[in-house]
Amino acid sequence: MDKNSIFKILENIPDPEIPVVNIVELGMIKDVLVNDNNEIVVQIMPTYTACPATWQIQNDIQKKLSENNLNAKVEIVYSPAWTTDRITPEASEKLKKYGIAPPQKNGTIHQLTEQSVVIPCPHCGSTNTKLVSPFGSTPCKALMQCNDCLEPFDYFKCHL
Repeated sequence: MDKNSIFKILENIPDPEIPVVNIVELGMIKDVLVNDNNEIVVQIMPTYTACPATWQIQNDIQKKLSENNLNAKVEIVYSPAWTTDRITPEASEKLKKYGIAPPQKNGTIHQLTEQSVVIPCPHCGSTNTKLVSPFGSTPCKALMQCNDCLEPFDYFKCHL
């Protein structure tokens, strides 16, 4: 089995916390290694060091590959660290449609403070938004609210 075929299989694994995107679109797959003996190693990069979904993703990879008659070792890789720059443009659009503001790609937002927040609302597109809490429904998100449509929403925090 070649590397590209394995990536295609991995595209069928949704993120456990954000099921509208898959782990490949999120850039969590660092690499797939296939040696001369057809031994497979899938290297994953967690979005956070202590991401609670990492172990579930590891199990989902092994299960999905097993369903395709493949046996693989899954390695968790912390270096280089995952960044939001690894998220594909398609995944950013899916996040927005799901109601999660995708990370800003300009790399200027390192820490969310009330003064630094200019995050467009995924519901109405307004930039008149405010930070409610730097801690959202998962460690990788912050809780925001739109001052125009009044809807709360998660913001996928930028990690550089």
